[in-house]
Amino acid sequence: MKTIWKEFREFAVKGNAVDLAVGVIIGTAFGGIVNSLVKDIIMPPIGLLAGGLDFSNKFVILRAAKDGSIAFNTPADAAKAGAITWNYGNFVTLLINFLIVAAAVFLLVRAINKLKSSPRVDPVSKECPACAMTIPIKASRCPHCTTELS
Repeated sequence: MKTIWKEFREFAVKGNAVDLAVGVIIGTAFGGIVNSLVKDIIMPPIGLLAGGLDFSNKFVILRAAKDGSIAFNTPADAAKAGAITWNYGNFVTLLINFLIVAAAVFLLVRAINKLKSSPRVDPVSKECPACAMTIPIKASRCPHCTTELS
């Protein structure tokens, strides 16, 4: 049992495990923000432009309720009555949510990549202007064509 505990402790304190844990926590919080962004900010104007549509309540009844009724206001009402529904509005909302998350992650990774600056490496070679051969940067004469370099 001690060896298992030791292996677990070594795994848990490795940088990768800690980075993964931080990523999951931030991802969960980011998911909540994106869900709110979609539900509270983006979907209302889209619904308004679409004539007052509320995508989350869009559904098709595939099978009527046990009592035969087919008129429901929300998918939850239909499910409560025992009807089987196809909730395409919820799918549209989740699809928009996914596209926003994908765009946000893309922009985040793009910004991080721009912040990472590759270290400036001084060149170690240059081309001879006369023969176009590669020569050391400190050379004062080309070893291939003997052109004097400035």
